[in-house]
This record gives sequence, C-alpha cells and structure tokens, in this order.
Amino acid sequence: MPRPKPLSGFPEFLPEGRIVEQHVLGRLQRTFELHGFASIETRAVEPMDRLAKGGEIDKEIYVVRRLSAGDPSTGSAQGADELGLHFDLTVPFARYVLENAGHLQFPFRRYQIQKVWRGERPQEGRYREFTQADIDIVGNGDLAAHHDVELPLVLLDALEALHRDLGLPPALMHVNNRKLAQGFYTGLEISDLAGVLRTVDKYDKIGPDAVRESLINEIGLTAAQADLCTRLAEINTTDASFVDQVTALGVSNDLLDVGLAELAALVMAAGDQQPGRLVADLKIARGLDYYTGSVYETELVGFGSLGSIASGGRYDSLASDGRTSYPGVGISFGVTRTLAPLLGKGHLTASRPVPTCVLVAVDSEETRGAAISVATKLRKRGIPTEVAPKADKFGKQIRYADRRSIPYVWFTAAEAGAGGEVKDIRTGEQLPADPSRWVPEEQDYWPSVQGVWDPE
Repeated sequence: MPRPKPLSGFPEFLPEGRIVEQHVLGRLQRTFELHGFASIETRAVEPMDRLAKGGEIDKEIYVVRRLSAGDPSTGSAQGADELGLHFDLTVPFARYVLENAGHLQFPFRRYQIQKVWRGERPQEGRYREFTQADIDIVGNGDLAAHHDVELPLVLLDALEALHRDLGLPPALMHVNNRKLAQGFYTGLEISDLAGVLRTVDKYDKIGPDAVRESLINEIGLTAAQADLCTRLAEINTTDASFVDQVTALGVSNDLLDVGLAELAALVMAAGDQQPGRLVADLKIARGLDYYTGSVYETELVGFGSLGSIASGGRYDSLASDGRTSYPGVGISFGVTRTLAPLLGKGHLTASRPVPTCVLVAVDSEETRGAAISVATKLRKRGIPTEVAPKADKFGKQIRYADRRSIPYVWFTAAEAGAGGEVKDIRTGEQLPADPSRWVPEEQDYWPSVQGVWDPE
C-alpha cells in the first residue's frame, strides 16, 4: 500500500503536540468552570436551513448525505442537502437553547470545546477541521449589560493562565461597541450601516486609505462622511479617554451615547481586573449581522501574523422561537488556529512526547511478571509507568527510554534488591527504591509545556 498523502486543512498533531493541546484545553476547562460555566457538547450536524441562518455563511459548508438515495428501513428518500457539519459552535448552541429552554436555568452559562468544519482554502491559521472553545451567557427575554463586561474578563483570565502556566504569549483584547458605531453612523445620516460596518472591519487588512475609498465609491458616502468614519476607526485607547475623542468629532446620537457608556464601563472594569490586557479599539466592527452591542477581538502580543485568536460579542436576537428571545454574549477561542502555527514553528513544546515517567526494565521474559507488579504499584500511586516492550540488554532499554525522554528506568533484577533500583538517566544516579514509597521529582510526574519565543 502506498504511503497516504496528508489531507490539506485537516491538521493532526504528533503526540508531543497533542500533549501541548491537552494542557491548553485542560487550563481553559478549569478556568471556565472556576467562573461557573457548565460544559455542553452538541451534535456535529445541523439542518441546512438552520446553518444558513447563522450569519457567517460565506464559508463553504460540508454537506452530509447517505451514500444510498434513501433509507432502506423506511423507503423514504432523504434530501441531498438536508444536513451539514456545523461551521461554528454558536449556531448549534442557539438551537440547543431553543430545544432545552424548559430545562435550563437562566442566565445560562455554558462552555463548549469541540471540533468544527469549514470548507475554506487551507492556509496557516485557517483550516477545514479545527477545535474551538466557546463561552456564552444567555438570558431568557433579557440579559443584563454587566455580562458584556464579565465575559471578556473570563477569557482574559483563561489566556492569562495560559501565559503564566504554559508560556503562551500575553493576550491583548480589542473591544468596541456596535451601538457606538451604529449611533455614530446614524448621526452622520448614513443609510447603509451594515455596509459601513463591513468595510470598516477590513481596516487592519487594507488600511485607512482603501477603507475611505471603498466607503465613497462602493457605499456611496460623501468625502466628509468617509473622513469622519475613518477618524472614528483610528481611535485606540487603554482607558476611557476615547469618550472625549469621539465627542470631539461633533456627532450626536442617543444610541451613540449608550454605546460610549457601555464601552467605557467595560474598559474601566478591565483596567481594574486585567490591567494592560484590553484596549478600546473603535475600528473593531465584527462584520456579522447578529452582533448588537459589545464586540471583541483578541491577539497574541508579538504574533500579529496569527490574526485574531478569539472573537465574539453581544447578540440580542440570534436565538428566538417567535415568542421568547434569548439574548446572549459569547466569545470563541480558536484553539487549533492558535496552536498549529505555534507548534509548527517550535514556539510551544512538551518536555517529553509521552506521559510515561518510569520505564520498568525487563531482564528476561520469565521475570516480566515482577516488572508488571512494580509498574502496578507505581501506577496505583499516580506515577505514569510502562513496562519495557522487550527483554533486551539494559543498555538498549535505557536508550529506548532516552529516545522517548522518559526520565527514570526501574530495574527489578535479583541483584537490584528486594524492591529494585531506579536510575535517573539524565544524571546517571541509581539508587535502591521501594515501589510502594518511591516518588519522582515533582516536575517529572507529567510532561510540562515550554514556550520558546522569538516575537515577530
């Protein structure tokens, strides 16, 4: 059989990379649960008509269909395009809330870490299959504005933990408010608000001159209107001073005032709880139509080529059954989008590619039972242990452990004593040991994640 070719856009990590990913996922899970978020998992497929209502449908959706034309058990034919793989976790979550509203306590706090699929052109940071980690707070009928402040601080707390514990670079969150932007544009008597938002959202990609030209030539704004939109987009502060800068532009609107107040509350709270990790950036628009208030985008400091690693915002009408609306606020962290490039460039590594702390050597197949007995005692005490796969010369078994970065080798030969001897193959020290009492160095129990950073 010929060697299979990798499928582009479907990243698969080697064991060392998977250890890094598991560390990251574990830290995210612990932080989310510390803030009272419950875990859910939704099905991989959704009806196509629901996926088409999700807002971001410019990405190719993978369609799921049976190989046969119909279901042989019922004789009924299934429409070819009825089901598709979900392209984010927000659309299935909205459906989940509608289906289970009678069993949920609101405001409902959920986190979800799961695979999603998009039929995009694969490139660094953009994949066809990838893992996302989402957090949302959803209300029944209404949702207090303070949750718009709370949620980004939860994600920043998680990213700060990754920075502190695992060596991930520090995060910087850019925030804006759609009420601020829409109120400003309305005050300028602009009719195509969505078109302006989508154009301004491209500011970092195409630059201010291209944005201004597009606003005039494609949206139909006057030069004066385009200039003011561009000047608004250029405002960027780490405190609430943006309020005075916006006011100085001379545009008046009630919705603008509400947006300014909400964004100021968020920036001031972040300054107290996560100083230096959040900025008011008035060019952040988030082009999706369902955002109605705060919007967030997050970068890793020094790694701008990764783009936004986490984004989201407030949505007031994404989930509704026609009678009750379920407003919410959510953020999605692109786990694979962030880790795959960093792993590929060697910025994140594991201290060893296997969980094993101790390799129990086997001096002969007749005494393998003794080695298994030692391994069992060590495992019962929480020490990751494996038994050598072959009764080879001890030198070869040590080299086997060294190739896998296993720090300790345990010898059970009769001459090693009743309990045996354990060798730290990094230092060469070998001492008598009892598997019922011996403990490794604290840092050796499990693989650790290390960061090697050379910022761009």
